[in-house]
Amino acid sequence: MDRLDAMRVFVRVAETGNFTRAAEGLTLPRATVSAAIQQLEAEWTTRLFHRTTRRVQLSRDGEAALERCRQLLFELDELQGYFAGGAAPLAGRLKVDMPSRFARRVLAPSLPHFLALHPGLTLELGSSDRQVDLVREGVDCVLRVGSLSDSSLVARPLGEMPLINCASPDYLARHGIPTHPDDLVDHWAVNYAVSAAGQVAAWSWLQDGHEQGLAVRGRVTVDNAETYVACALAGMGLIQVPQHDVADLIAGGRLVEVMPEWRAAPMPVWAVYPHRRHVPRRVQLFIDWLQTLLAGAVV
Repeated sequence: MDRLDAMRVFVRVAETGNFTRAAEGLTLPRATVSAAIQQLEAEWTTRLFHRTTRRVQLSRDGEAALERCRQLLFELDELQGYFAGGAAPLAGRLKVDMPSRFARRVLAPSLPHFLALHPGLTLELGSSDRQVDLVREGVDCVLRVGSLSDSSLVARPLGEMPLINCASPDYLARHGIPTHPDDLVDHWAVNYAVSAAGQVAAWSWLQDGHEQGLAVRGRVTVDNAETYVACALAGMGLIQVPQHDVADLIAGGRLVEVMPEWRAAPMPVWAVYPHRRHVPRRVQLFIDWLQTLLAGAVV
């Protein structure tokens, strides 16, 4: 294998801590990844990793080599971009992840146009509504909504997403129409789990510029945006949801907005990626395109 390609393999193994995950992220056979590391270790006459049956860990020399390889590969990519003048066609694989309803309603309908502009690019799209480990899973970037907790990642703001309160006509006919947050004690909500431990998001609203919150009783808790909306359509309770996400359902009368004066604060939308200094051009251009695409859904 070319030495530079072997160095890219080394960086990915170091970032994922696993030969198999690195191979999957690079779409290479595991044996090829292992051979690339052995090649570098032979050329540099040192061990880059301490290997066990469960994990690989950088050696002291491996830690030093990682930073040097990252810097060298970054400078080479910068040099290539300089002489290409930004006009070189995009090529390679782009692995991204985003909320399921975003992927289905916003991204997928526009993908043919983006891929037609970049015929050398292939896209691997995840849409599972779970928190993705970008480094370990080899993901180039993710679209995240709301507050961010991982300070080791780089986040580029794309806008804000207005939220609305709504429920099905059937639910409102049975339980009445809430007009003020005080009415929520007599209502039910479809709860949304915001963590793997099942922590439920509080019902929130803005009052005099400050965000208020209340735990509304609910008989069902979900962790998926599609299921969240489906439960509301089934009459199981109130939901707080991005406005664009249910615009057609509101227009068709299948959901009804309630308490429009008591909306939650808009949710920020971010494009998140691992390294500020090592962002491939295809990722940068995809994020640029994504920001333009979301302009109709994000205010």
